[in-house]
Amino acid sequence: MGDSNPTPRVSVHQALGGGPVADVLLWRKWYGGVVMLASATTFWYLFERAGYNFLSFVANVLLLLVVILFFWAKSASLLNRPLPPLPNLEISDKTVAKVADELQVWINYVLSIAHDIAIGRNLKLFFKVAAGLWLISWIGSLFNFLTLVYLGVILSLAVPLVYDKYQHHIDEKLSVTHRIIQTQYRKIDETVLRKLPLPSNKEKKMQ
Repeated sequence: MGDSNPTPRVSVHQALGGGPVADVLLWRKWYGGVVMLASATTFWYLFERAGYNFLSFVANVLLLLVVILFFWAKSASLLNRPLPPLPNLEISDKTVAKVADELQVWINYVLSIAHDIAIGRNLKLFFKVAAGLWLISWIGSLFNFLTLVYLGVILSLAVPLVYDKYQHHIDEKLSVTHRIIQTQYRKIDETVLRKLPLPSNKEKKMQ
């Protein structure tokens, strides 16, 4: 039987940031989704199926762009025409600081996990990290990196839209799955993890 008070509906658009990216991922701006999907498919076909070299492709595109801009600027000066409408090609200090702050948070988080495993000897965290890395390794053995990125693009354009339409049903299935996983984890924790020897607080302080 379902709960008498169902979980309130979550705004997927707001969860994705509520900006242009969310509009594209939810196909509210369908042309953006079409361009993103077509671009990803084209790149995947060129480098995965047609065998085009990525470095050569980037170099040729940049060479073509530089040649076009060079001759455009030269012809503009000779014919008294406006120069190419290029934006200010520089990265602001604010952008650099924002990226650095985000990287600092993620790096510190990874280092804290490594510290808990190596120094704190957190066995539960160790098994979680080991299982996650094994899963990533197994998925990586099935696809190469480019195909994996392409699948990620397709899923990013499909999963938010499907979840937004069928959120209630998906939440119910996820809730049942979560309870099953929690039950199995408690069994493993009681029968295996709690029986493993753990360092005492005195040993941790000495380290």
